[in-house]
Amino acid sequence: MEELKSRINASANLAELDKIRVELFGKKGLITAEFAKLKEIAADKKKEFAENLNKKRDLLNELINAKKSELEREFLKEKMKKEAIDVTLFNEHSKKGAAHPIMDTMDRIIDYFLAQNFSIESGPLVEEDFYNFEALNLPPYHPARDMQDTFYMSTGELLRTHTSPVQIRTMLKAGKPPIRMIAPGSVFRRDMDLTHTPMFHQIEGLVVEEGDVVNFANLKSILEDFLHYMFGDVKIRFRPSFFPFTEPSTEVDISCIFCGGHGCRVCKQTGWLEVLGSGVVDPNVFKAVGYKNVSGYAFGLGIERFAMLIHQIPDLRSMFEGDIRLLEQFR
Repeated sequence: MEELKSRINASANLAELDKIRVELFGKKGLITAEFAKLKEIAADKKKEFAENLNKKRDLLNELINAKKSELEREFLKEKMKKEAIDVTLFNEHSKKGAAHPIMDTMDRIIDYFLAQNFSIESGPLVEEDFYNFEALNLPPYHPARDMQDTFYMSTGELLRTHTSPVQIRTMLKAGKPPIRMIAPGSVFRRDMDLTHTPMFHQIEGLVVEEGDVVNFANLKSILEDFLHYMFGDVKIRFRPSFFPFTEPSTEVDISCIFCGGHGCRVCKQTGWLEVLGSGVVDPNVFKAVGYKNVSGYAFGLGIERFAMLIHQIPDLRSMFEGDIRLLEQFR
């Protein structure tokens, strides 16, 4: 018995200890063989023999389990020691990260307008109908309110469909002009295809001054400078359009950056690419926020649209899939 105890305590590893366990409790083990002798022992001595054997078995089991726990702790300690990493060491082979193309494009746009003395404003993603539609001169029957375009909630609130509500909130908060702001952020619509996703990013701008001092010429001047800043030497044209919150309204196009305006598949052979919408603020919008004797202009653009053009990405959805093969190109 003492020899067995010494062997168990002297086990150097789990394999040695398991070998001893098999020698004792396996099919041909010493303890197993002792229990087999019970059928040969006289009935009056069988109880005493079995009790002593059970005590011996239990003691050996306790010794083996205790030694096993000790060896497992030592094994884990050694393993952790070998796998330890010194996080303070400098790794010359680490790869550099990069901004996502959407965030990079947004930062470039923000940098431009900050340099033009625009403030950056923000608002909630979950909006009220007043800020998202009513104050922006979108009547109850307007198509933009339809369920197929807007995510409505059972509470009557909705996920904002553009960042224009921030313009309303900013005007109400300021109380009076001057206002010179942009509102970057996420917006949501029920749409999903090559050029649309349910969540995307916009930047909308607003300039308001007292009196009749802000006009379409001011808007045209800053947008032309901005588009040259973003796309270089491109031609720019303004097309009449309609938006409920501006009058007059205009769509802004640039000459196709892929074909130089000669016509290709991307621009559908027209030589032009639509990039943003803009216009002079409609008087009904100012009326909704209680502004009188003021003038202003507003504009809005999709960040993803700009990012796709700048980086020549054909499918908008690929920018939201987290594919490292695409993202590592922007390091």
